[in-house]
Amino acid sequence: MVKKQNELFDWIKAIIIALIIAFLIRGFIISPIIVDGPSMQPTLYDRDQMLVNKFTYHFSEPERFDIVVFHATEEKDYIKRVIGLPGEHVEVKNNQLYINDIKTDEYFLNNNKEEIETIDFTLESLPGNYDVIPENKVLVLGDNRGNSTDSRMIGLVDINEIVGKTSLVYWPFQRIQFVK
Repeated sequence: MVKKQNELFDWIKAIIIALIIAFLIRGFIISPIIVDGPSMQPTLYDRDQMLVNKFTYHFSEPERFDIVVFHATEEKDYIKRVIGLPGEHVEVKNNQLYINDIKTDEYFLNNNKEEIETIDFTLESLPGNYDVIPENKVLVLGDNRGNSTDSRMIGLVDINEIVGKTSLVYWPFQRIQFVK
């Protein structure tokens, strides 16, 4: 009887420890997210399932062209690509990205550049009317520029609102890949 009680206690202990570890991993290190909508096509598609690395930005800042998940509202997280970093001026002229007046290649759009039309804008024309991106903020855009709610509408994103970086599509099976 005592042996069975000890075995039951060991099982309960193991399950509780496993649940705590799973909770900590999901809460602080990595968690799943489902892409909602077409704003990141052709890179990501509606209903793609991805893993978000919540840990990386505790030790580094977002980099240009990272795909990030951020709190857009209290109820909704968005997935977009970081385009502009603190201290930079960003604009699009004739479907071409310029960072600090330097033409910048968007390698992730190269195969679909003709299909993805970005309406001209300057940083000054976005909500907030900034001349350069302030510290602790980034400018984000969806890859599907014609169908994306991004910094052009919602303004710059506070780095503290970024949940994490994502690059691994794990579902659907035929789309398993690391994205750049």
